[in-house]
Amino acid sequence: MSSRTRLSATVETDVLVAGRAAVADGRAKSLSAWVNNALKRQADHDRRILAIDRFLDAYEAEHGEITADEIDSASRGARARAVVVRPDSHPTRTPARAVPRGAA
Repeated sequence: MSSRTRLSATVETDVLVAGRAAVADGRAKSLSAWVNNALKRQADHDRRILAIDRFLDAYEAEHGEITADEIDSASRGARARAVVVRPDSHPTRTPARAVPRGAA
């Protein structure tokens, strides 16, 4: 188990409300646990972004700067190969929530 250190922090009111709601809804054991999980996610995000930055620096050092045209071309290619997994949003289709219970 890792050690713990008490922290005093000032946060935006809406963030505090969200944390307290997570605890009340049973999505977090405590406000401290909720905040700790958020800080872990941020630290992991920062670590990943730093790794991407280092990879891109090394790539560009070896192959030259990635141009806007190369980025646009790669984006177009990725979109062309993408598979849409969300349901078709057909205008005549009735959403499941709009059907009263027992009517279907």
